Formats: sequence, structure tokens, C-alpha cells
Amino acid sequence: MFKVGPRFFFGAATRSPKSVPRVLHTDVSIYATKPRSGLRITWMGHSTSLVEIDGISILIDPVWDERAAPTQWTGPKRFFSAPLALEKLPAIDAILISHDHYDHLGAGTIRSLAQTERLRNVRWITALGVDAILRDLGVDRARCTALNWTENVTVGSVNVTALPARHFSGRSLFNRFETLWASFAFAGPRHRVYYGADSGEWYGFRDIGEAFGPFDLSMLEIGASNPLWADIHMGPEGAARSYRALGGQGLLMPIHWGLFDLALHHWTQPIETLFAFDDLKLWSPTPGIPSEVVAGQEIRSDWWR
Repeated sequence: MFKVGPRFFFGAATRSPKSVPRVLHTDVSIYATKPRSGLRITWMGHSTSLVEIDGISILIDPVWDERAAPTQWTGPKRFFSAPLALEKLPAIDAILISHDHYDHLGAGTIRSLAQTERLRNVRWITALGVDAILRDLGVDRARCTALNWTENVTVGSVNVTALPARHFSGRSLFNRFETLWASFAFAGPRHRVYYGADSGEWYGFRDIGEAFGPFDLSMLEIGASNPLWADIHMGPEGAARSYRALGGQGLLMPIHWGLFDLALHHWTQPIETLFAFDDLKLWSPTPGIPSEVVAGQEIRSDWWR
């Protein structure tokens, strides 16, 4: 408390943008055409992304809620509105929930998705135990697959494997470690993507890269970190090292930043730190813009400036 308290109470002004960031609205007509590269991602902010890979669309950790909290009247509030309205989502094949924390599993969002008629047949994929939370929020038990680490499920032509991560779970102070957390590897006929979800650094990244790579894109968290909790959040420097441990091939996509005040750092510090590395192949798009992933072609959007 003596270490964190002063920074928490006196550093709030820099942890959020002074004005609402200018984020573009998603042009939904783009989804009528399949990506020429076979891999296209729309980053909605923080860890929420729509991944189109080899003909399959997967919505990852959807949070359209106003706050990443148990209630919507207090708690970390979004810096900007979702660039795409939930009801305007294109057709998707699967929804993936990596773990049960509020910035990855938005209760209001899940309820809305579960009640959307055109998504009645969508496949839900998550980690062990989180399926019970999804069912309580209206998700059909028959459509939900809960995976242990190293287990996998196939969605169309894409194999989705749940893999270890160094993190924790719990939606309150009283239910820690009752559900599993996971990272995921997506392997299609042409592309491979790694979604690191939330994790501290650990030796297993090298094993994951050797067993499931090389990856065209590695999605790794950079924000909501602090040296005091490096065991569960790697931060930008850790993301750079973890990307290299995964094999250092393909592109590095920074996630888990830029939308919520969840740590003690300036809100742009994670991306500024990552951009300072001159030996990383970065793929950092503007929120809401469907962007093709092309081998060797970096994206370094400065929307946050």
C-alpha cells in the first residue's frame, strides 16, 4: 500500500486521456469482401478483436460494456466508445473468452450476444469453468466448449488450441482461481495466430513457439502493467522479450492497452515504450479499422497521439 497508494491517488490525471481520443467508426461494408491476404483483424480496443483467418471469423474477448467492472455505475470507464455497434457485427463463426476478468468478459456484452438471433448458432470457446459464467449470462450450453490447456477445437478450417498463460482468475475477491485462464493458438490452412490474452513472462513461450509456430501474428499484452505485478502482466518490455521467445517471426500486435485505466502508468506509456524498440516488426492498427495482415508489412498507427 505504501508503494502503490501515493501513485494511485495522485497520478490519476495522467492515466486517462485529457480528451476523448479520435477513433474512426468501422465501415461494415468492408466485411462483405473476404480479406485478400486471408488474414484481417479489427481491433476494437484493449483486447477485443475480430479476427478473420482463412475464411473463419472469431470474436475475441468482447467487451462493449461502458465499464470493466461488476457494475456500470463505478469502475474503470472506457476512454472511447466502441467503433462498431454490437448490433452491426458481421457474421461470425466463434466467440472466444480467454478468462473471466471484467476487461475480457463483459456481462452486458455477453447477454446481448447470447440474445442476438443471427448469432444463435455461433460456437463459444473458453477455458475450463468460464463456461458456467457464460451459461448464467444466457449462452446455450450446447454451443459452448470449455478447454483445458493443450485441448483444442476445430471451427471450420481453423484449429483453436488453448494454451497456458501466467495469470489468475476471479470476478471478485472471494472466487480467485476457481476458473481457468488461457492463451490460444489459431492454426488455419494458410495462417497461424497466437493470442496471448493476459500473462506475465514465462519460459513456456519458447515451447509454444516451437510447437505451434511460426506465427504470422503474435497478439501480446503491453498495458495495465507494473513492475510490482510483473508475474501476471508482462508490460511492453516483456512483450518484446516474449515475442522473441515465441520465435520472433511474423508481426507483433500490442493489445491490452489504450481503453481502460487499469494500472498506474500514463495511458500512452505502453505504446510509446514499444514504439521505441527499433528491432520489432510491429502491427498496431487504429481501433475499428479492419486491417489486413501482410507478411513483413508493419502498421504503426499514431491514433493515440
